[in-house]
Amino acid sequence: MVKPVGAACNLNCDYCFYLEKAQIYPERQQKCMDDATLALFVEQHINAQQTDEVIFAWQGGEPTLAGLDFYQRVVALQEKYSCGKRIINTLQTNGLLLNDAWGRFLSKHHFLVGISIDGDAELHDAWRKTRAGKPTHDREENAVRLLIKHHIEFNTLTVVNTINVHHPLRVYDYLRSIGSRDMQFIPLLERHASAGENHVLVPPDDQGDAAIAPWSVPGDAFGVFLKTIFYTWIRRDIGDISIQLFDQAFAAWCGLPAQICVFAERCGSALAMEMNGDVYQCDHYVWPRYKLGNIHSTPLATIRDGDANQAFSRAKAHAMAAECHHCSFRFACYGGCPKHRILPSADGKLNRNWFCEGYQAFFSYINPYMLMLKTLSQSGRSPADIKWLIA
Repeated sequence: MVKPVGAACNLNCDYCFYLEKAQIYPERQQKCMDDATLALFVEQHINAQQTDEVIFAWQGGEPTLAGLDFYQRVVALQEKYSCGKRIINTLQTNGLLLNDAWGRFLSKHHFLVGISIDGDAELHDAWRKTRAGKPTHDREENAVRLLIKHHIEFNTLTVVNTINVHHPLRVYDYLRSIGSRDMQFIPLLERHASAGENHVLVPPDDQGDAAIAPWSVPGDAFGVFLKTIFYTWIRRDIGDISIQLFDQAFAAWCGLPAQICVFAERCGSALAMEMNGDVYQCDHYVWPRYKLGNIHSTPLATIRDGDANQAFSRAKAHAMAAECHHCSFRFACYGGCPKHRILPSADGKLNRNWFCEGYQAFFSYINPYMLMLKTLSQSGRSPADIKWLIA
């Protein structure tokens, strides 16, 4: 995950966990990754991959603040250093700065664009506002129309929070209505050092008795949210609409590697890089103690394979809650994201996942369907045929 403008953003979403990362670089003057760092990163990232396909994930803050010229330099450098490998670019954006010039560029270079949108206007604008406190929904919906106009492949990323979690079908049907055929639902959990108005987010290891942020989604409610959407999706839309978490579950039931890092057995494969070349464990762990190095002094492949990253990777499995070791769905979850492990487990340690109850309810509910999907796939039939079997 590359942060070409760091934590800079043209929005001021109440629930954002990354805006306050600017505190880590108080003396920073530059507004965007410089050309030397960009060239070094592109070359090192391509060389670090041992596959014929290399994915670049541009995120923020708001990555379009880097400007269109920046990404024109990106694709030129990728062509220079590709060595015959296929390059894929993904861009996660709020879409406010997209226009026809962006549309032509993104289409020409086959960018996969992720649009952050949390539902219809009422649900979306509850938390996602401009710096002046104004709503953003209409502008983000316009960005979706622009992507469709320019035939750009896109997905929608919806942060499931304490408001929209109670309206699962309203959210799902809205996303369908604007043309989303690839959806991601990310449950929100943030903690503050104080419950006051001037809260400060703190590193996961220092949270102690930190207050749960008011926009965080309860674990059991997230399970209901997923089950409700799944019920409709598998009867109506499987084969036509992809939902990342459901695809991940199917992969797990088939014994395939995790598609989402939070459900992988180990961490360490989702590094985050700031605009100056500093590399961190992931974008939820951008804190000084989790800094792994800088690409100007240590090659990216060396950072990835280094002792610090490998230790962080192993720690996820070693620190699972006691209940996880006997859970029927361990293969589908592996204790979830370490950031979310804040509840007391059976042995008294604070290492049980906040969303455990919701995940267990969801996995229990979908288990018979997943077994049917697996059987269909193994028999050479399309998993989408399940629609006719359970109608």
